[in-house]
Amino acid sequence: MNATTISLIAILLYSISWVLISLHVRADIQNPQQASGKELKFYFVSWLVALILHILALHYPLIQGTAMSLNFFTLASYVMWFISLILFVTTLKRKIESLAIFVLPYTILSMILAMQFTTNLGSFVQMRSGLGLHVLISLLAYSVLLLASFQALLLSYQNMRLHTHQTSGLMRTLPSLEDMEHLLFRFIAIGVILLTFSLITGFIYLDDLFAQHVAHKTILSIIAWIVFSILLFGRWKYGWRGKKAVHWTLAGFIILMIAFFGTRFIQEFVI
Repeated sequence: MNATTISLIAILLYSISWVLISLHVRADIQNPQQASGKELKFYFVSWLVALILHILALHYPLIQGTAMSLNFFTLASYVMWFISLILFVTTLKRKIESLAIFVLPYTILSMILAMQFTTNLGSFVQMRSGLGLHVLISLLAYSVLLLASFQALLLSYQNMRLHTHQTSGLMRTLPSLEDMEHLLFRFIAIGVILLTFSLITGFIYLDDLFAQHVAHKTILSIIAWIVFSILLFGRWKYGWRGKKAVHWTLAGFIILMIAFFGTRFIQEFVI
């Protein structure tokens, strides 16, 4: 099988997983006492196989002994794989499968775009090198913090519905507000640790981290790191939560998104 065939099978399995999760969430909303767990068991299998095939397709060039493309769309697909993996592992212990309804379509879209635009756009790097380590850590940091932003939006929705005393529909599938906030700050803490290592490896393996072509990315990443660190300090020292936590999370992520994708998009499609 080639990379395209592997990607198509992964997309099919992601789609099956999305349908099964949607059926499970719908059954849970309509009758939480009698919701069947069969769809849930099947979606675990299909989702896991999709994740394996997705990463296999991404690393297919390495299997062939060539360098791995890191163009805009490949990066997007890599990020969505990390997000899907983190969400899959978290779902094993916590009832947050409803979040997959929003995440999996973007994962599928990222794979389709990566397949459609498999050109020589962007840079190539040997992933076994120190630079490859920096790239992987950066992608993982971005993925965790993107998942935290999804979590923040879901938390904001949950807060709004609780304040208006509307607890039907999607609200029935979500964990308690306390668990949702705990999960949000866990994602942020992990993301900050990974972002710290990303900056450190960047200083070590890049010849000039503030060179013209990465200066904006470096500065914006540092600013995002500061924003998330302030949020964690505010949570520890002053018990920040609710809207304040959501706003700081989204602000930090928007800065990080511009750093990761904004600069690369400009380099590949504008300049």
